[in-house]
Amino acid sequence: MNPSVDSLSFAFSKLNPAILALGGGAIAALIVLMIVLLVRSGQLRREQADDAAMRATEADGRMAELLKIQAEMHGRMSTMAEVFGSRQAELNQVINQRLDGMTQRVSTTISEQTKSTHENLQRLQERLAVIDAAQNNIQTLAKDVVGLQAILSNKQTRGAFGQSRMETIVADGLPMGAYTFQHTLSNGSRPDCTIRMPNGAPPLVIDAKFPLEAWNAIRDAGGPDGAKVASQQFRRDMETHIRDISEKYLIQGETQDTAFMFVPSESIFAEIHENFEPIVQKAHRARVVIVSPSLLMLSIQVIQAVLKDQRMRAQAHVIQGEVVSLMDDLGRLDDRVRKLQSHFSMAQKDVDMILTSADKLNKRGAKIEALEFEGDAPAQRAKESDASQKSVDSRTGLLKLRVVDDE
Repeated sequence: MNPSVDSLSFAFSKLNPAILALGGGAIAALIVLMIVLLVRSGQLRREQADDAAMRATEADGRMAELLKIQAEMHGRMSTMAEVFGSRQAELNQVINQRLDGMTQRVSTTISEQTKSTHENLQRLQERLAVIDAAQNNIQTLAKDVVGLQAILSNKQTRGAFGQSRMETIVADGLPMGAYTFQHTLSNGSRPDCTIRMPNGAPPLVIDAKFPLEAWNAIRDAGGPDGAKVASQQFRRDMETHIRDISEKYLIQGETQDTAFMFVPSESIFAEIHENFEPIVQKAHRARVVIVSPSLLMLSIQVIQAVLKDQRMRAQAHVIQGEVVSLMDDLGRLDDRVRKLQSHFSMAQKDVDMILTSADKLNKRGAKIEALEFEGDAPAQRAKESDASQKSVDSRTGLLKLRVVDDE
Protein backbone atom coordinates (compact mmCIF):
# COMPACT_ATOMS: atom_id res chain seq x y z
CA MET A 1 0.00 0.00 0.00
CA ASN A 2 1.01 3.53 -0.73
CA PRO A 3 2.38 5.41 2.29
CA SER A 4 0.37 8.52 1.35
CA VAL A 5 -2.85 6.56 1.28
CA ASP A 6 -2.00 4.98 4.56
CA SER A 7 -1.28 8.32 6.10
CA LEU A 8 -4.54 9.66 4.73
CA SER A 9 -6.51 6.77 6.08
CA PHE A 10 -4.82 7.18 9.42
CA ALA A 11 -5.72 10.82 9.40
CA PHE A 12 -9.38 10.07 8.59
CA SER A 13 -9.49 7.48 11.30
CA LYS A 14 -8.50 10.08 13.80
CA LEU A 15 -11.25 12.56 12.65
CA ASN A 16 -14.54 12.89 14.48
CA PRO A 17 -17.44 11.08 12.73
CA ALA A 18 -19.56 14.24 12.97
CA ILE A 19 -17.00 16.14 11.09
CA LEU A 20 -16.86 13.45 8.50
CA ALA A 21 -20.64 13.48 8.12
CA LEU A 22 -20.64 17.25 7.79
CA GLY A 23 -17.89 17.10 5.18
CA GLY A 24 -19.75 14.39 3.26
CA GLY A 25 -22.94 16.48 3.27
CA ALA A 26 -21.01 19.49 2.00
CA ILE A 27 -19.47 17.40 -0.74
CA ALA A 28 -22.88 16.02 -1.69
CA ALA A 29 -24.38 19.51 -1.76
CA LEU A 30 -21.52 20.65 -3.88
CA ILE A 31 -22.03 17.77 -6.25
CA VAL A 32 -25.79 18.49 -6.45
CA LEU A 33 -25.05 22.14 -7.09
CA MET A 34 -22.65 21.23 -9.85
CA ILE A 35 -25.21 18.89 -11.38
CA VAL A 36 -27.87 21.65 -11.25
CA LEU A 37 -25.47 24.11 -12.83
CA LEU A 38 -24.63 21.62 -15.56
CA VAL A 39 -28.33 20.97 -16.24
CA ARG A 40 -29.11 24.70 -16.38
CA SER A 41 -26.11 25.27 -18.61
CA GLY A 42 -27.36 22.58 -21.01
CA GLN A 43 -30.87 24.04 -21.01
CA LEU A 44 -29.44 27.51 -21.68
CA ARG A 45 -27.35 26.13 -24.54
CA ARG A 46 -30.41 24.37 -25.96
CA GLU A 47 -32.47 27.57 -25.66
CA GLN A 48 -29.71 29.55 -27.36
CA ALA A 49 -29.49 26.91 -30.09
CA ASP A 50 -33.28 27.05 -30.52
CA ASP A 51 -33.19 30.84 -30.63
CA ALA A 52 -30.36 30.74 -33.14
CA ALA A 53 -32.27 28.23 -35.27
CA MET A 54 -35.43 30.35 -35.05
CA ARG A 55 -33.51 33.49 -35.99
CA ALA A 56 -31.89 31.67 -38.86
CA THR A 57 -35.33 30.51 -40.02
CA GLU A 58 -36.73 34.04 -39.72
CA ALA A 59 -33.68 35.44 -41.55
CA ASP A 60 -34.16 32.88 -44.33
CA GLY A 61 -37.86 33.84 -44.56
CA ARG A 62 -37.04 37.52 -44.64
CA MET A 63 -34.33 36.94 -47.22
CA ALA A 64 -36.78 34.94 -49.36
CA GLU A 65 -39.39 37.70 -48.96
CA LEU A 66 -36.79 40.34 -49.88
CA LEU A 67 -35.78 38.31 -52.93
CA LYS A 68 -39.43 37.99 -53.90
CA ILE A 69 -39.99 41.74 -53.44
CA GLN A 70 -36.81 42.40 -55.40
CA ALA A 71 -38.04 40.20 -58.26
CA GLU A 72 -41.42 41.96 -58.24
CA MET A 73 -39.76 45.36 -58.21
CA HIS A 74 -37.48 44.28 -61.06
CA GLY A 75 -40.53 43.24 -63.07
CA ARG A 76 -42.34 46.46 -62.28
CA MET A 77 -39.24 48.47 -63.18
CA SER A 78 -39.01 46.64 -66.51
CA THR A 79 -42.71 47.29 -67.19
CA MET A 80 -42.39 50.94 -66.22
CA ALA A 81 -39.28 51.28 -68.40
CA GLU A 82 -41.17 49.83 -71.38
CA VAL A 83 -44.19 52.08 -70.76
CA PHE A 84 -41.98 55.11 -70.27
CA GLY A 85 -40.05 54.31 -73.45
CA SER A 86 -43.24 53.92 -75.51
CA ARG A 87 -44.78 57.09 -74.09
CA GLN A 88 -41.52 58.97 -74.61
CA ALA A 89 -41.38 57.76 -78.21
CA GLU A 90 -44.97 58.90 -78.79
CA LEU A 91 -44.21 62.26 -77.19
CA ASN A 92 -41.11 62.69 -79.33
CA GLN A 93 -43.11 61.80 -82.45
CA VAL A 94 -45.83 64.33 -81.62
CA ILE A 95 -43.26 67.02 -80.82
CA ASN A 96 -41.38 66.31 -84.05
CA GLN A 97 -44.63 66.56 -86.02
CA ARG A 98 -45.42 69.89 -84.34
CA LEU A 99 -41.92 71.17 -85.02
CA ASP A 100 -42.14 70.06 -88.65
CA GLY A 101 -45.47 71.89 -89.03
CA MET A 102 -44.09 75.02 -87.43
CA THR A 103 -40.97 74.83 -89.61
CA GLN A 104 -43.09 74.47 -92.72
CA ARG A 105 -45.31 77.42 -91.76
CA VAL A 106 -42.27 79.59 -90.95
CA SER A 107 -40.68 78.64 -94.27
CA THR A 108 -43.90 79.49 -96.10
CA THR A 109 -44.16 82.83 -94.32
CA ILE A 110 -40.53 83.69 -95.09
CA SER A 111 -41.06 82.75 -98.73
CA GLU A 112 -44.15 84.94 -98.94
CA GLN A 113 -42.33 87.84 -97.28
CA THR A 114 -39.40 87.44 -99.66
CA LYS A 115 -41.75 87.37 -102.63
CA SER A 116 -43.62 90.44 -101.36
CA THR A 117 -40.34 92.30 -100.78
CA HIS A 118 -39.17 91.43 -104.27
CA GLU A 119 -42.46 92.65 -105.75
CA ASN A 120 -42.28 95.89 -103.75
CA LEU A 121 -38.73 96.51 -104.93
CA GLN A 122 -39.79 95.84 -108.49
CA ARG A 123 -42.70 98.27 -108.18
CA LEU A 124 -40.33 100.81 -106.61
CA GLN A 125 -37.99 100.48 -109.56
CA GLU A 126 -40.91 100.96 -111.93
CA ARG A 127 -41.99 104.10 -110.07
CA LEU A 128 -38.44 105.44 -110.13
CA ALA A 129 -38.42 104.87 -113.86
CA VAL A 130 -41.72 106.75 -114.11
CA ILE A 131 -40.26 109.59 -112.02
CA ASP A 132 -37.26 109.78 -114.33
CA ALA A 133 -39.58 109.93 -117.32
CA ALA A 134 -41.69 112.61 -115.58
CA GLN A 135 -38.58 114.63 -114.88
CA ASN A 136 -37.77 114.55 -118.55
CA ASN A 137 -41.34 115.58 -119.33
CA ILE A 138 -41.09 118.56 -116.98
CA GLN A 139 -38.41 120.07 -119.16
CA THR A 140 -40.62 119.55 -122.19
CA LEU A 141 -43.54 121.08 -120.28
CA ALA A 142 -41.49 124.16 -119.46
CA LYS A 143 -41.06 124.70 -123.17
CA ASP A 144 -44.77 124.20 -123.73
CA VAL A 145 -45.62 126.94 -121.21
CA VAL A 146 -44.15 129.47 -123.59
CA GLY A 147 -46.42 128.17 -126.31
CA LEU A 148 -49.36 128.29 -123.88
CA GLN A 149 -48.76 131.95 -123.25
CA ALA A 150 -48.89 132.54 -126.98
CA ILE A 151 -52.17 130.64 -127.14
CA LEU A 152 -53.69 132.66 -124.29
CA SER A 153 -52.83 135.88 -126.01
CA ASN A 154 -55.58 135.07 -128.54
CA LYS A 155 -59.11 135.65 -127.27
CA GLN A 156 -60.73 132.74 -129.06
CA THR A 157 -58.03 130.25 -128.14
CA ARG A 158 -58.04 131.57 -124.56
CA GLY A 159 -61.76 130.98 -124.29
CA ALA A 160 -61.33 127.52 -125.74
CA PHE A 161 -58.61 126.81 -123.15
CA GLY A 162 -60.84 127.86 -120.22
CA GLN A 163 -63.76 125.87 -121.59
CA SER A 164 -61.54 122.83 -122.16
CA ARG A 165 -60.34 122.92 -118.59
CA MET A 166 -63.89 123.24 -117.30
CA GLU A 167 -65.06 120.36 -119.51
CA THR A 168 -62.21 118.17 -118.25
CA ILE A 169 -63.15 118.78 -114.61
CA VAL A 170 -66.84 118.05 -115.28
CA ALA A 171 -66.14 114.94 -117.39
CA ASP A 172 -63.77 113.52 -114.77
CA GLY A 173 -66.21 114.02 -111.90
CA LEU A 174 -69.60 113.07 -113.38
CA PRO A 175 -70.82 110.03 -115.30
CA MET A 176 -71.90 110.18 -118.93
CA GLY A 177 -75.41 111.55 -119.33
CA ALA A 178 -75.23 113.72 -116.22
CA TYR A 179 -73.96 116.77 -118.15
CA THR A 180 -74.25 118.43 -121.57
CA PHE A 181 -71.88 120.82 -123.34
CA GLN A 182 -73.20 123.68 -125.53
CA HIS A 183 -76.84 122.85 -124.81
CA THR A 184 -79.36 125.24 -126.45
CA LEU A 185 -81.86 126.80 -124.06
CA SER A 186 -85.36 127.98 -124.90
CA ASN A 187 -84.18 131.57 -125.43
CA GLY A 188 -81.60 130.43 -127.98
CA SER A 189 -78.54 130.95 -125.75
CA ARG A 190 -75.95 128.18 -125.48
CA PRO A 191 -74.14 127.95 -122.11
CA ASP A 192 -70.79 126.19 -121.99
CA CYS A 193 -72.11 123.40 -119.76
CA THR A 194 -75.37 122.26 -118.14
CA ILE A 195 -75.42 119.64 -115.35
CA ARG A 196 -78.50 117.49 -114.80
CA MET A 197 -79.74 117.65 -111.20
CA PRO A 198 -81.46 114.79 -109.36
CA ASN A 199 -85.18 114.37 -108.67
CA GLY A 200 -86.18 116.14 -111.90
CA ALA A 201 -84.78 119.49 -110.81
CA PRO A 202 -83.70 122.03 -113.49
CA PRO A 203 -80.07 121.76 -114.68
CA LEU A 204 -77.21 123.85 -113.36
CA VAL A 205 -75.51 126.24 -115.82
CA ILE A 206 -71.71 126.79 -115.93
CA ASP A 207 -70.08 129.52 -118.03
CA ALA A 208 -66.32 129.44 -118.72
CA LYS A 209 -65.79 132.93 -120.21
CA PHE A 210 -63.40 135.33 -118.43
CA PRO A 211 -62.04 138.84 -119.35
CA LEU A 212 -58.35 137.90 -119.36
CA GLU A 213 -57.28 140.96 -121.42
CA ALA A 214 -58.31 143.38 -118.71
CA TRP A 215 -56.59 141.22 -116.09
CA ASN A 216 -53.36 141.16 -118.07
CA ALA A 217 -53.60 144.94 -118.44
CA ILE A 218 -53.59 145.25 -114.65
CA ARG A 219 -50.47 143.11 -114.46
CA ASP A 220 -48.74 145.01 -117.25
CA ALA A 221 -49.58 148.51 -115.88
CA GLY A 222 -46.39 150.54 -115.38
CA GLY A 223 -47.61 152.74 -112.51
CA PRO A 224 -50.48 153.39 -110.10
CA ASP A 225 -52.46 155.44 -112.63
CA GLY A 226 -52.24 152.73 -115.29
CA ALA A 227 -53.17 150.03 -112.74
CA LYS A 228 -56.19 152.10 -111.64
CA VAL A 229 -57.44 152.50 -115.21
CA ALA A 230 -56.91 148.78 -115.94
CA SER A 231 -58.72 147.84 -112.70
CA GLN A 232 -61.74 149.95 -113.67
CA GLN A 233 -61.82 148.29 -117.10
CA PHE A 234 -61.58 144.84 -115.49
CA ARG A 235 -64.45 145.75 -113.12
CA ARG A 236 -66.66 146.87 -116.02
CA ASP A 237 -65.90 143.72 -118.03
CA MET A 238 -66.68 141.48 -115.04
CA GLU A 239 -69.98 143.31 -114.37
CA THR A 240 -70.97 142.96 -118.04
CA HIS A 241 -70.13 139.28 -117.99
CA ILE A 242 -72.08 138.69 -114.77
CA ARG A 243 -75.10 140.56 -116.20
CA ASP A 244 -75.01 138.48 -119.39
CA ILE A 245 -74.97 135.20 -117.39
CA SER A 246 -77.85 136.35 -115.19
CA GLU A 247 -80.00 137.49 -118.12
CA LYS A 248 -79.27 134.65 -120.60
CA TYR A 249 -78.79 131.52 -118.46
CA LEU A 250 -81.10 132.00 -115.47
CA ILE A 251 -84.50 130.99 -116.84
CA GLN A 252 -87.35 130.39 -114.40
CA GLY A 253 -88.35 126.70 -114.39
CA GLU A 254 -85.78 125.74 -117.04
CA THR A 255 -82.49 126.24 -115.19
CA GLN A 256 -81.40 126.58 -111.59
CA ASP A 257 -81.76 129.91 -109.82
CA THR A 258 -77.96 130.06 -109.51
CA ALA A 259 -75.26 129.78 -112.19
CA PHE A 260 -71.50 129.23 -112.00
CA MET A 261 -68.91 131.56 -113.53
CA PHE A 262 -65.70 129.57 -114.01
CA VAL A 263 -62.33 131.32 -113.46
CA PRO A 264 -59.53 129.07 -114.85
CA SER A 265 -56.90 130.13 -112.28
CA GLU A 266 -56.66 129.86 -108.51
CA SER A 267 -54.46 132.95 -108.24
CA ILE A 268 -56.90 135.09 -110.25
CA PHE A 269 -59.79 133.80 -108.14
CA ALA A 270 -57.95 134.77 -104.93
CA GLU A 271 -57.04 138.19 -106.36
CA ILE A 272 -60.67 138.89 -107.27
CA HIS A 273 -61.90 138.08 -103.76
CA GLU A 274 -59.12 140.11 -102.17
CA ASN A 275 -59.09 143.28 -104.29
CA PHE A 276 -62.46 143.28 -106.08
CA GLU A 277 -64.95 142.52 -103.32
CA PRO A 278 -67.74 144.68 -104.90
CA ILE A 279 -67.66 142.44 -107.99
CA VAL A 280 -68.14 139.35 -105.79
CA GLN A 281 -71.04 141.00 -103.94
CA LYS A 282 -72.69 142.02 -107.21
CA ALA A 283 -72.30 138.47 -108.54
CA HIS A 284 -74.03 137.13 -105.43
CA ARG A 285 -76.90 139.56 -105.84
CA ALA A 286 -77.20 138.45 -109.47
CA ARG A 287 -77.21 134.80 -108.30
CA VAL A 288 -73.91 134.07 -110.07
CA VAL A 289 -71.23 132.21 -108.13
CA ILE A 290 -67.59 132.75 -109.14
CA VAL A 291 -65.76 129.43 -108.87
CA SER A 292 -62.12 128.41 -109.28
CA PRO A 293 -60.99 124.98 -110.56
CA SER A 294 -60.81 123.58 -107.01
CA LEU A 295 -64.28 124.96 -106.06
CA LEU A 296 -65.76 123.62 -109.29
CA MET A 297 -64.22 120.23 -108.57
CA LEU A 298 -65.67 120.30 -105.04
CA SER A 299 -69.10 121.26 -106.39
CA ILE A 300 -68.93 118.46 -108.95
CA GLN A 301 -68.08 115.97 -106.18
CA VAL A 302 -71.09 117.16 -104.14
CA ILE A 303 -73.37 116.77 -107.16
CA GLN A 304 -71.91 113.33 -107.81
CA ALA A 305 -72.65 112.32 -104.21
CA VAL A 306 -76.23 113.57 -104.57
CA LEU A 307 -76.66 111.63 -107.83
CA LYS A 308 -75.18 108.54 -106.22
CA ASP A 309 -77.55 108.91 -103.29
CA GLN A 310 -80.46 109.15 -105.73
CA ARG A 311 -79.35 105.98 -107.49
CA MET A 312 -78.95 104.22 -104.16
CA ARG A 313 -82.45 105.26 -103.13
CA ALA A 314 -83.79 103.99 -106.44
CA GLN A 315 -81.99 100.68 -105.85
CA ALA A 316 -82.80 100.46 -102.13
CA HIS A 317 -84.51 97.06 -102.47
CA VAL A 318 -81.52 95.64 -104.31
CA ILE A 319 -79.17 97.01 -101.65
CA GLN A 320 -81.38 95.57 -98.92
CA GLY A 321 -81.28 92.14 -100.57
CA GLU A 322 -77.50 92.36 -100.86
CA VAL A 323 -77.28 93.34 -97.18
CA VAL A 324 -79.38 90.30 -96.23
CA SER A 325 -77.12 88.05 -98.30
CA LEU A 326 -74.10 89.73 -96.73
CA MET A 327 -75.47 89.05 -93.23
CA ASP A 328 -76.05 85.39 -94.17
CA ASP A 329 -72.49 85.11 -95.41
CA LEU A 330 -71.29 86.83 -92.24
CA GLY A 331 -73.26 84.33 -90.11
CA ARG A 332 -71.72 81.40 -91.96
CA LEU A 333 -68.28 82.95 -91.56
CA ASP A 334 -68.88 83.36 -87.82
CA ASP A 335 -69.93 79.69 -87.48
CA ARG A 336 -66.86 78.52 -89.36
CA VAL A 337 -64.57 80.72 -87.29
CA ARG A 338 -66.09 79.35 -84.09
CA LYS A 339 -65.60 75.77 -85.34
CA LEU A 340 -62.00 76.58 -86.20
CA GLN A 341 -61.56 78.08 -82.73
CA SER A 342 -62.93 74.89 -81.13
CA HIS A 343 -60.47 72.82 -83.20
CA PHE A 344 -57.59 74.96 -81.99
CA SER A 345 -58.84 74.65 -78.39
CA MET A 346 -59.00 70.85 -78.67
CA ALA A 347 -55.51 70.72 -80.15
CA GLN A 348 -54.18 72.88 -77.31
CA LYS A 349 -55.93 70.62 -74.79
CA ASP A 350 -54.31 67.53 -76.35
CA VAL A 351 -50.87 69.17 -76.11
CA ASP A 352 -51.51 70.03 -72.43
CA MET A 353 -52.55 66.41 -71.73
CA ILE A 354 -49.41 65.12 -73.48
CA LEU A 355 -47.23 67.41 -71.37
CA THR A 356 -49.09 66.28 -68.20
CA SER A 357 -48.48 62.61 -69.09
CA ALA A 358 -44.80 63.36 -69.71
CA ASP A 359 -44.57 65.07 -66.30
CA LYS A 360 -46.18 62.07 -64.59
CA LEU A 361 -43.83 59.66 -66.36
CA ASN A 362 -40.82 61.71 -65.29
CA LYS A 363 -42.11 61.81 -61.72
CA ARG A 364 -42.54 58.05 -61.62
CA GLY A 365 -39.12 57.55 -63.19
CA ALA A 366 -37.62 59.81 -60.56
CA LYS A 367 -39.34 57.79 -57.83
CA ILE A 368 -37.93 54.57 -59.26
CA GLU A 369 -34.47 56.10 -59.44
CA ALA A 370 -34.81 57.31 -55.84
CA LEU A 371 -35.39 53.75 -54.46
CA GLU A 372 -32.49 52.62 -52.20
CA PHE A 373 -31.57 48.93 -52.00
CA GLU A 374 -29.41 47.28 -49.40
CA GLY A 375 -25.76 47.42 -50.28
CA ASP A 376 -26.07 50.31 -52.78
CA ALA A 377 -23.51 53.03 -52.28
CA PRO A 378 -24.68 56.71 -52.34
CA ALA A 379 -22.07 57.55 -54.95
CA GLN A 380 -23.32 54.74 -57.19
CA ARG A 381 -26.93 55.97 -56.79
CA ALA A 382 -25.86 59.51 -57.67
CA LYS A 383 -24.10 58.28 -60.81
CA GLU A 384 -27.16 56.25 -61.83
CA SER A 385 -29.41 59.28 -61.24
CA ASP A 386 -27.16 61.48 -63.42
CA ALA A 387 -27.05 58.82 -66.15
CA SER A 388 -30.86 58.49 -66.08
CA GLN A 389 -31.31 62.27 -66.27
CA LYS A 390 -28.91 62.43 -69.23
CA SER A 391 -30.82 59.61 -70.90
CA VAL A 392 -34.11 61.49 -70.48
CA ASP A 393 -32.54 64.65 -71.89
CA SER A 394 -31.12 62.78 -74.87
CA ARG A 395 -34.46 61.18 -75.67
CA THR A 396 -36.44 64.38 -75.47
CA GLY A 397 -33.96 66.45 -77.44
CA LEU A 398 -34.41 70.09 -76.57
CA LEU A 399 -37.43 69.37 -74.32
CA LYS A 400 -36.42 69.82 -70.65
CA LEU A 401 -38.80 68.15 -68.14
CA ARG A 402 -38.46 69.10 -64.50
CA VAL A 403 -39.86 66.47 -62.09
CA VAL A 404 -41.60 67.75 -58.99
CA ASP A 405 -43.08 65.27 -56.51
CA ASP A 406 -46.37 66.84 -55.43
CA GLU A 407 -48.17 63.67 -54.34
